[in-house]
Amino acid sequence: MLMDDDDSTTHGRISPEQFVPVRKILHVDMDAFYASVEQRDNPDLRGKPVAVGGSAARGVVAAASYEARVFGVRSALPSVTAKRRCPDLIFVKPRFDVYRAVSVQIREIFAEHTDLIEPLSLDEAYLDVTENKQNIAIATEIATIIRARIKEVTGLNASAGISYCKFLAKMASDLNKPNGQAVITPKAGPEFVANLPVKKFHGVGPATAAKMERLSIVTGADLRSKPLEFLQANFGKSGNWYYRISRGIDEGAVQPNRERKSVGAEDTFAEDIFDFEAAKSELKPLADKVWRHCEAKLLSGRTVTLKVKFADFRQITRSRTTAEPIAEATDLTEAGISLLSAVFPVEKGIRLLGITMSNFAEPQSRFAEQLSLEI
Repeated sequence: MLMDDDDSTTHGRISPEQFVPVRKILHVDMDAFYASVEQRDNPDLRGKPVAVGGSAARGVVAAASYEARVFGVRSALPSVTAKRRCPDLIFVKPRFDVYRAVSVQIREIFAEHTDLIEPLSLDEAYLDVTENKQNIAIATEIATIIRARIKEVTGLNASAGISYCKFLAKMASDLNKPNGQAVITPKAGPEFVANLPVKKFHGVGPATAAKMERLSIVTGADLRSKPLEFLQANFGKSGNWYYRISRGIDEGAVQPNRERKSVGAEDTFAEDIFDFEAAKSELKPLADKVWRHCEAKLLSGRTVTLKVKFADFRQITRSRTTAEPIAEATDLTEAGISLLSAVFPVEKGIRLLGITMSNFAEPQSRFAEQLSLEI
């Protein structure tokens, strides 16, 4: 376990010897999940470059098969760019109901080993197998069994990372993809982090990586060389996390009941929108979709965020936080429209709109009443 903080912590001298790992963490990640499901269900797609998503001019790639990735096709890539990189690319419309059903099968396999499961999305999760249901002492053996079981039940391949903390388990799962697994031991952890470019750190986005580079922080070793005070001054509360993770220390526990932080919906348009009334009409169904999901999950938030992407791909967000949780679908829509009105008039056309609700509160009274009746 991590020792109590003392002067050595404050002055940047935490050493790996102060950390005695006691957990066995897996990060299991399906390989090209959406695309692999489509190739599984349609033999004509196997061995071919496949992209799940819209093929229209304004479409976006949601997932790409490994055959497509060879050409530089990745998720979130505009479909026109993907097609330019890979002329033989085959677009397939997403079937989220099928992906969710397969995800349930995978979660059931996880549950055969532990109840400490923290899903990150439909296709990946953390598992704490320190104490597991089958009393298997070696975590790598559990990972091998889980991956084989997933293949048997779903016909799909999964990769896994095994380590003593979530951060390194996540990083390890990418090392031998596809259809492989890797271990980062406690002894190897600090050195692995030291040699890793910070832009590849899970949790470090492009903007933060660029800022770190401006501060001469390119690798984990560079990050480790910076005093805690320096990191706090430049990165705020995240500086504490960067300080510890650069030393291979991540105390975050697997959270099986991790609360959802936001619910959002967005849409990319076939033609750019310049007119406010047209934008309003596109925003309303997105707000309705968000509300239906939140209502089903007994969620109500105080913060509404509008996302706008223009024709030149410049993106802005605008947020508003209310004193009380949003109580009705119309309130969510009106908040979004109010934020949207401040954007107009626009010089560039709008190619994408999105709306998100976050800052969730306890269930409202009518939600709580519904919940009590169900119980």
